[in-house]
Amino acid sequence: MNRSNYALGYAMALVGAMMFSAKAIYVKLIYRTEAIDAISMLALRMAFALPFYVITAIVLYRRPDNVKLTPKQWCWVAGLGLLGYYISSLLDFLGLAYISAGLERLILFLYPTFALLIGAVAFKRKVTRTQFLALAIAYAGMLVVFVGDIRQEWSPGVITGCLLVLGCAVTYAFYIVGGGEIIPKVGSMKFTAYALCFASLGIFAQYFVTHGAEVRHFSRETYWLCFQMAIVSTVIPTFLTSEGIRKIGSGNTAIVTSIGPVATIVQAYIFLGEPITWEQLAGTALVLTGVLMIGKGK
Repeated sequence: MNRSNYALGYAMALVGAMMFSAKAIYVKLIYRTEAIDAISMLALRMAFALPFYVITAIVLYRRPDNVKLTPKQWCWVAGLGLLGYYISSLLDFLGLAYISAGLERLILFLYPTFALLIGAVAFKRKVTRTQFLALAIAYAGMLVVFVGDIRQEWSPGVITGCLLVLGCAVTYAFYIVGGGEIIPKVGSMKFTAYALCFASLGIFAQYFVTHGAEVRHFSRETYWLCFQMAIVSTVIPTFLTSEGIRKIGSGNTAIVTSIGPVATIVQAYIFLGEPITWEQLAGTALVLTGVLMIGKGK
């Protein structure tokens, strides 16, 4: 591969990571705009994003070289899509009502450590001494940031928010582990498009169960922010990251996307006025170190 094409892959992965990291900023801004529940916000996000994934799924399905999924593979894709983009996203949106965007992104970024532990338990994969050290460093970093946030502003909601986002990270880790088993068989773009379609069905089903079929009206700013979140922090980074993986590989892409927590902290400072503390910087450095050690080990 020539150097310019390789550089383009890095650029795509980097921009995709920074766009993904803006999701928490949009959620916090929407919560500040008006009283809205997490499932309504999630439904609006997917209503704007879903057409792009449906079109992608149809195009991929109609390709001459398309290999049709088996019933078992369809079950895997449906289950992982519901787990990774419905349940995980709902827990994330709920948690962001209680904690800062910077703390949310750091907790969420612990998902590789959970994926490592799930792989060790479910698939009997050996955890090396270096990986145990990496886990300790990452969790120590998370503790530093957590203590810093409590010192700044304590409320029982902080614990609730952390537990919700922690649940998001764990469910997303299951999605990553399961995806690692099925993606090589069906392809990353096809898997992502199909999984998002199934996740949307779950999101819309819960919305109609919770709120009924009556159309709810929100402010123009809420619709605009949800549209931006769907395009800027969902659709575009999904395709950029997939293309980045194709050009530079999953390992290099994982390293590049480690910029995510730092990008969220900076964006939260600029757009939300969240302070940048020494605990946040030190904890971020520790979490990134631990996660990158795990990535290098794998």
